Amino acid sequence: MRVHKINNVNKALDFIASKGVKLVSIGAEEIVDGNAKMTLGMIWTIILRFAIQDISVEETSAKEGLLLWCQRKTAPYKNVNVQNFHISWKDGLAFNALIHRHRPELIEYDKLRKDDPVTNLNNAFEVAEKYLDIPKMLDAEDIVNTARPDEKAIMTYVSSFYHAFSGAQKAETAANRICKVLAVNQENEHLMEDYERLASDLLEWIRRTIPWLEDRVPQKTIQEMQQKLEDFRDYRRVHKPPKVQEKCQLEINFNTLQTKLRLSNRPAFMPSEGRMVSDINNGWQHLEQAEKGYEEWLLNEIRRLERLDHLAEKFRQKASIHEAWTDGKEAMLKHRDYETATLSDIKALIRKHEAFESDLAAHQDRVEQIAAIAQELNELDYYDSHNVNTRCQKICDQWDALGSLTQSRREALEKTEKQLETIDQLHLEYAKRAAPFNNWMESAMEDLQDMFIVHTIEEIEGLISAHDQFKSTLPDADREREAILAIHKEAQRIAESNHIKLSGSNPYTTVTPQIINSKWEKVQQLVPKRDHALLEEQSKQQSNEHLRRQFASQANIVGPWIQTKMEEIGRISIEMNGTLEDQLNHLKRYERSIVDYKPNLDLLEQQHQLIQEALIFDNKHTNYTMEHIRVGWEQLLTTIARTINEVENQILTRDAKGISQEQMQEFRASFNHFDKDHGGALGPEEFKACLISLGYDVENDRQKQTGSMDSDDFRALLISTGYSLGDAEFNRIMSVVDPNHSGLVTFQAFIDFMSRETTDTDTADQVIASFKVLAGDKNFITAEELRRELPPDQAEYCIARMAPYQGPDAVPGALDYKSFSTALYGESDL
Repeated sequence: MRVHKINNVNKALDFIASKGVKLVSIGAEEIVDGNAKMTLGMIWTIILRFAIQDISVEETSAKEGLLLWCQRKTAPYKNVNVQNFHISWKDGLAFNALIHRHRPELIEYDKLRKDDPVTNLNNAFEVAEKYLDIPKMLDAEDIVNTARPDEKAIMTYVSSFYHAFSGAQKAETAANRICKVLAVNQENEHLMEDYERLASDLLEWIRRTIPWLEDRVPQKTIQEMQQKLEDFRDYRRVHKPPKVQEKCQLEINFNTLQTKLRLSNRPAFMPSEGRMVSDINNGWQHLEQAEKGYEEWLLNEIRRLERLDHLAEKFRQKASIHEAWTDGKEAMLKHRDYETATLSDIKALIRKHEAFESDLAAHQDRVEQIAAIAQELNELDYYDSHNVNTRCQKICDQWDALGSLTQSRREALEKTEKQLETIDQLHLEYAKRAAPFNNWMESAMEDLQDMFIVHTIEEIEGLISAHDQFKSTLPDADREREAILAIHKEAQRIAESNHIKLSGSNPYTTVTPQIINSKWEKVQQLVPKRDHALLEEQSKQQSNEHLRRQFASQANIVGPWIQTKMEEIGRISIEMNGTLEDQLNHLKRYERSIVDYKPNLDLLEQQHQLIQEALIFDNKHTNYTMEHIRVGWEQLLTTIARTINEVENQILTRDAKGISQEQMQEFRASFNHFDKDHGGALGPEEFKACLISLGYDVENDRQKQTGSMDSDDFRALLISTGYSLGDAEFNRIMSVVDPNHSGLVTFQAFIDFMSRETTDTDTADQVIASFKVLAGDKNFITAEELRRELPPDQAEYCIARMAPYQGPDAVPGALDYKSFSTALYGESDL
């Protein structure tokens, strides 16, 4: 009866309504009366609710989600362009592409033709019905012969394909997640191996270089030490700069690796023992200390050898003069001529001996100088000390013998002195005046030939002044010479006038007028030579002074420039001007400007080399040394590289964690606000205040009490309730951001912490769930399943590292994917 039919239909409509389907203007009467339009509308509403509405692809739903799914699956196929659910399906290629994408063994897609739509459609419908259990809902001729096929019919039929292949979609998603995780792990392992290799090479170079720098075996000559200095300069110019670059790149690689590990929720990389960044820095510091000590030792050794050569030459010159003077003196003192001499001869011999004693005393200073020079050569470890000592000992022994012989001859002459009455006063006066004058000339010649060593303009000007003062005494000396010669002439005149026959020589002295004139001419010749030598040295010191001023002028520009750039980099690193990309571009342009300044440093190196070649050891015109400039330049290059690396890591953190530019700016603004001393790090109390300012609830992890309120609302709540951070939770946070317990939190550690607290990352549980999908809900997985679902290289990576499964439901070849997944995140060992 009609009423029964209406009741039955109403029950069906109530059930449909209970499932959330809204039926508008459709009643049981219209359906019972056979209203086709109403009935078809209801059927479409049911299909849309139960077959299409639940479809979701990337946060789109229903029709848009189904269309996006079709577009992605058919994108690789030629002649297929799905834009709608009507004319895009007329040629049948889209249906065949969907089937081929998921079951390529069912359709030979390359043999299909776009100009044969009926064959294409029937092929797809028959395969779907036979192998996929999808009923044939459409007719190929109707679709081809209709200008615009029915959209609802095609959408309903396509949704059957979506539901049929949804299981494969889940497996694909799980496989993609595993591929992503494994790719990250493989890349990190590669970076770790590169770090270990680079660190080993750099440490090995440092270990080879330090013994060379600590080798302080002195050489015998200046030339050998200067060759060592040239080798050291070659090391500074050629060998060290590439190692400075390697050290900087190694630190950058290490920081990038640690950032990637943090972003992928992996445990931090711990290098092998002895290859930590701190080990490299310690080794580098030891290298630079050895380098500095080696350079100082080289320069000191060169100074020492230069002084030794000067002293040795001075010793040889004085020894030669003394040996020339003592030649024949022993024979003269041993001569017993007084035994046969007349009284006048005896008196003359006495006077002659007195003159000799005066001469002997005058030479005492020279002997003492020779001994003092020999002693100093011994103290300075002169390489030819043996020959110097032998010659000095011979001179001293001879000098002692002369003293004994002189004393013995005086006693013999005094014994007969009472008998000697006649004396030629004039000859005696000549001898007394000639001997000191002769000694003065010998000393003058010795001084004029004396070698000198100076290092400044003032020193050479002092020598020139002393030499000018000496030249001013020459007129008085010439008058004394003429007076002495006049005495000799007067003695000859008296002898001739009194018919006295002279023996031809003064009995009281061996210093004849010829000797005096000869030595005076020698002094006159040596004076201009001394003038020339002093002027040459003055010119050399003027040139050295020019080199000092030239180096100081350039150093006083480069040194402050480096300091200014260091301060500007520090200021840039804490300012917030534009996006991170803008800051990175700014820093890279800044880095290029620094590199472009390198020619100024090279010019300074060239000037420094000229100074060292000139053996200039001090410079009063500047406080900057080349070592200070080099260290400052290396620190500047390292600082700009580290700052660029920090910004790159912030960009990497932002992109990986999905942090917006506004959040990054808010984090930077809060950090800078509490970084009162602009040191780039926060103390514990500053860090706690910064967390509160950003609305982070340390007492209740991840702001559980505040729900979804934003940071401003949460900040207001904390202030209104008088909330304070819990010590236990804050200590936990400090152990994360400051694992070394240095008491400081850097901006990079702060960003890493905030990114972990505000974003989601892959976890070990998610990877385990993905493996479980691939394993068909089993507690283990087989190698065959891994090779079927994953790319070959990543499948083999998993098989090689997964442990055998030991559970009660294990089968031969079963692998434990759970322990493998937890090991990826450092929760267990592989």
